[in-house]
Amino acid sequence: MAGIFSRIFKMGQSEAHAVIDRLEDPIKMTEQGIRDLKKDLEASMRSLAEVKSVAIRLKKEAEEQQKLGADYERKAMLLLKKMQDGSLTGEEAERLAAEALSRKTECENRVLTLTKDYQAQQQISDKLHGSVTKLKSTISTHENELITLKARARTAASTRKINQHLSKIDSSSTISMLEKMKAKVNEEESLAQAYGEIAYEERTVDDEINAALSNDSKRESTDALAELKAKMGIS
Repeated sequence: MAGIFSRIFKMGQSEAHAVIDRLEDPIKMTEQGIRDLKKDLEASMRSLAEVKSVAIRLKKEAEEQQKLGADYERKAMLLLKKMQDGSLTGEEAERLAAEALSRKTECENRVLTLTKDYQAQQQISDKLHGSVTKLKSTISTHENELITLKARARTAASTRKINQHLSKIDSSSTISMLEKMKAKVNEEESLAQAYGEIAYEERTVDDEINAALSNDSKRESTDALAELKAKMGIS
């Protein structure tokens, strides 16, 4: 698994389309790898919890046996005191005190065994805890690297699309299109001018005569107005 992630995250930068081709599958592989690691983490957490549970139980049992051993010793001492004050015969008191001390010894032996087992479980627990911590860190690192990898993939995809679009633009064809547009505009302007000249040429002789007379009529009207204003003394 470590080898896969090493190959994925050490890929160098390249052209946009090549980057996409290389990153497409690694992203899926990385996502699957992270899912597998999370499953391993769940299993490790369960194992850690089980080992801790056993260790806790062993420690409690050792503490209980230690208390029980101390209690047997206390009872043995009480029996001997009863022998001293005459409450019990010497033989009975010593027999019972000896039994109590024997039980105390059994408790002490169990304490030693339980403590040894507890220490062994605790060592396993410590190792598992270290593995779980390392696994969590690994997953976090790979998730962060995956985010970066996806961002690179998106950037590369956008760059590729832009470059592909630009590569399809032919400057010579664009210039040719502009020239055609200029020619079309010149043609339209020439046609407009031609139609204007034709419209002017289509005026009849009568139109020209009337236009000329119209000018004379305007001059006569202007002269009459001037004469009337002079007669009235209006400057």
